[in-house]
Amino acid sequence: MLNRTKAIISAMGLFTFLYACNSSSNDSVNDQNREVSATRNKEGENAVTRGQYLATIGQCNDCHSPKNMTPQGPVIDSSNLLSGHPANMQMPPLDSTAFKPGPWGRMSLDGTAFAGPWGISYTANLTPDSATGIGSWSEETFVKTLRTGKHLGQPNGRDILPPMPWFNIAAMTDEDLSALYAYLHSLPPISNKVPAPQPPSAMK
Repeated sequence: MLNRTKAIISAMGLFTFLYACNSSSNDSVNDQNREVSATRNKEGENAVTRGQYLATIGQCNDCHSPKNMTPQGPVIDSSNLLSGHPANMQMPPLDSTAFKPGPWGRMSLDGTAFAGPWGISYTANLTPDSATGIGSWSEETFVKTLRTGKHLGQPNGRDILPPMPWFNIAAMTDEDLSALYAYLHSLPPISNKVPAPQPPSAMK
């Protein structure tokens, strides 16, 4: 299963590359990140700045931030940074071939929803909104989630679905995961209830 997941993520690399190469988008995101970091005290600022760096090189915005469509392609919507798949954006109907095993995947144009053999997955709201984001998550819950690949870090929790590369993030040090948590909790909370993932059986 791990090899298949890696193959699917590799197949989607071209799409995320298009987002990562959009310099105007990256500039906008970096400007907002710097403003957030500037409001922290020295100790907190160091953690937030480190977390911002990790989120940037880890391309978290490519999937977890909605996009605005422009003549030059999708541009990260900096006003909804890391708020996940927009609640009001529905995936169009898919036929049964969309869920057959294979080294491929389907993706929404803004890169926040994905379909494959696992069903349909939607990128999570990572802002500190307590109702729809991770505002109520403790740092321990956040770290356990990324270490185990299980929602809320619970042994019986649902799997974190592709293309989320949790198994790569799990290799981060405790300090790096703590910094990433600090950065995400420094962002403005955005209320956006992301749809629950759908298994293939739900689309028959």
